[in-house]
Amino acid sequence: MVGVLGGTVLAFATTASGGAVEAAQSRRLITSDGARLHYLEAGPSEAPTILFVPGWTMPGWIFERQIAALSDRFHVLALDPRGQGDSEVTRFGYTHERRGRDIGELINQAATGPVVLVGWSLGVLDSLAYVAQAGDDRIAGLVLIDNSIGEEPAPRPVAGPVWTAEPPVLTAQDRRARRAAFVTGMFAHDPGAEWRERLTDQALRMPPEDERRLLAYDAPREFWRAAVHSTPKPVLYVVRPRWREQGEHLIATHPDAEMVVFQDAGHALFVDEADRFNALLIDVMDRRVATRSALQ
Repeated sequence: MVGVLGGTVLAFATTASGGAVEAAQSRRLITSDGARLHYLEAGPSEAPTILFVPGWTMPGWIFERQIAALSDRFHVLALDPRGQGDSEVTRFGYTHERRGRDIGELINQAATGPVVLVGWSLGVLDSLAYVAQAGDDRIAGLVLIDNSIGEEPAPRPVAGPVWTAEPPVLTAQDRRARRAAFVTGMFAHDPGAEWRERLTDQALRMPPEDERRLLAYDAPREFWRAAVHSTPKPVLYVVRPRWREQGEHLIATHPDAEMVVFQDAGHALFVDEADRFNALLIDVMDRRVATRSALQ
């Protein structure tokens, strides 16, 4: 076990839980407020680091196709945010400020240099919360996947089994059915019944009241836009057509932003079209991040 007492950040390694990502090591850290968080680590530690932050109730291993494809060249981390994946289901800390600090503590623990921070869905907001608090000294770039970033136009409500108002009390059977429908709806191409079931199991760990807290971050839209624009580092906005207009505003106003639209993919576009997404990420690392580092 290695760590820094007083921080308090500790880490230890085991094999990846459940064999979800064979190429990765399963590691844990204790945050400064005492939460036991889990993350996956793969690839050479001296290589440039990519850190994946998943969406609402999702585990870090949802990025397993990225871990497998990228860890031969890059140092790859995939976080289970508190209450998600194999991290502790705490009864506190479900705010954007705390989850942003969790990302920062993982960066300080597991990365030796600046990281490319890849956030998906709610992970976009968690990643931007980190940048808003800590600045951009520890990041080499941002990859923001399929969520609003506070640009215009404001998002329209989305109908679905989880985004619509839930009854105050659901039976366990009804809650699982709604979450299974939510998981299925993330994909345009079915990843398989066993994979969906495993993902659904993980997506039900958090108590409903904490799930609702995560759907109601209390920061105004301007907060997220200001966070994106607070850094001149490269930004890649990877989205479905729903967010195209926000991406156009970002490109017009940010000094180093690009957008790629996945026309026919689902919300989990990095699963639906993994090869295309992985190629984009490698391009970001080689063409934009490495070039910028060489010029500094």
